[in-house]
Amino acid sequence: METIYTIPINEVFEENRNAETAACPLCLLKRRLEANELDLILGASMMEPDTRIKTNKEGFCRKHYGKMLTMKNRLGLALMLESHLDEVKKGISDGLLPFKKGASAVAYMEALGKSCYVCGRVEGHFTRMCENLAAMYGADGEFRKKLTAQPFFCLPHLEAMASAAKKVLSGKQYTAFWEDAAGVSRGYLESLREDVSWFCKKFDYRYENEPWYNAKDSIERAAAFLEGTD
Repeated sequence: METIYTIPINEVFEENRNAETAACPLCLLKRRLEANELDLILGASMMEPDTRIKTNKEGFCRKHYGKMLTMKNRLGLALMLESHLDEVKKGISDGLLPFKKGASAVAYMEALGKSCYVCGRVEGHFTRMCENLAAMYGADGEFRKKLTAQPFFCLPHLEAMASAAKKVLSGKQYTAFWEDAAGVSRGYLESLREDVSWFCKKFDYRYENEPWYNAKDSIERAAAFLEGTD
């Protein structure tokens, strides 16, 4: 089991359990992975031959093009785009021929539309990070305390952790892991449901003079719980 993720996992779980604003720790970790990959691709990794071969082939999704356009190294992005566009030109080279001959170009464009170098790198690291997290749960009692002290786990990342834990932990350990991780999310879900309900009631004239309590941002928090914020 890779342990390179142990330090960042421990750091985020420690910081997040004492944070003023509730967040899913896996969302925070995934955003850090993404930021690191974007820094690398426009920095040290940009001119590495193996990396350029992959970026030429896979390109980037709209989200990551948008993020790279806001970063400082626009020349680095331009250099990658230059060689990637050459690759795209090859891929659609038969697109101007009769329809039957253009089928391969359509297939190429469909595949390209689903690929992103940064997404692939982040997902690969994130899967191994979840497996590392599950192993830490099985071996480290202090980490188990950190896990159960989290505000919540969003549903996509609760599922990601559970899938990783099935691969890494024994039956009993997996059961304990699921009870702890799902218990955190269930507790948050109950309070979130109450806040959303109160938000709805505040639009009833009978409750207009009542305080908002924790309901004002409940819609945003519900979306973050259901879909994540990474």
